[in-house]
Amino acid sequence: MKIIYETHGRAREYFELAANLYLGCGHACGYCYGPDVLHMTPATFFKDPRPRKDVIRKLVQDAADLAVLGEKRPILLCFVTDPYQPLDEKLQLTRQAIEVLKGKGLSVAILTKGGRRAMRDLDLLGPGDQFGTTLTFIFEEERKQWEPGAAPFLERIESLKAAKDRGIRTFVSLEPIFDYEAAAEIILEYHALVDFWKVGKLNYLDQAKAVDWQAAALKLLATLKKVKAAGYLKKDLAQYIGKPEGILVRK
Repeated sequence: MKIIYETHGRAREYFELAANLYLGCGHACGYCYGPDVLHMTPATFFKDPRPRKDVIRKLVQDAADLAVLGEKRPILLCFVTDPYQPLDEKLQLTRQAIEVLKGKGLSVAILTKGGRRAMRDLDLLGPGDQFGTTLTFIFEEERKQWEPGAAPFLERIESLKAAKDRGIRTFVSLEPIFDYEAAAEIILEYHALVDFWKVGKLNYLDQAKAVDWQAAALKLLATLKKVKAAGYLKKDLAQYIGKPEGILVRK
């Protein structure tokens, strides 16, 4: 396949198939791993995002091949970029991509920090698809510092509610965690809007060294159970309480 690919490593704990429509991302998140993964400088990745070459044409062929194979796994848009970054307002590649995938009978999963930008395409999604957003910071001061180009926290909540109201399965990527008490508060406050929580620790940055990850894992696991929410503690977090294989929490 040219655009759709089989994931591996940490990414595979989320979805097994994914497609990245853009090179780079205008959200410019301070914890982003995208530049390293794509071997791009942060300046190029954040300030000069662009579509992948012939992305829709290649996606059409990939989708046709998967349809012939009877593929049932959802295809995530996107891992190392955001399908609803500001550039997509102009190009609307994500809408085209969803139309291609749905036209071949494939399932779609969206992961975005785009807020209202992402709500534009909810009409294309149905009960067999998934819509997710990343929630990291409750307070706007922190959000602006770490996610300057992304939508505000409450806009992302609004997009979750809009998807939920349409009968679309919702999920939250509660990652990376900087403050596990704040993360627990997010679960407590918004669990009714979320069908599944995907919870992971902060990696790579020095701030991760200041967090008691054992306490974080125990707190977040207990919070999911308290509100009877389904979710998954990723391996890098669950290992701190003796579960290096990850922890699946069922309702």
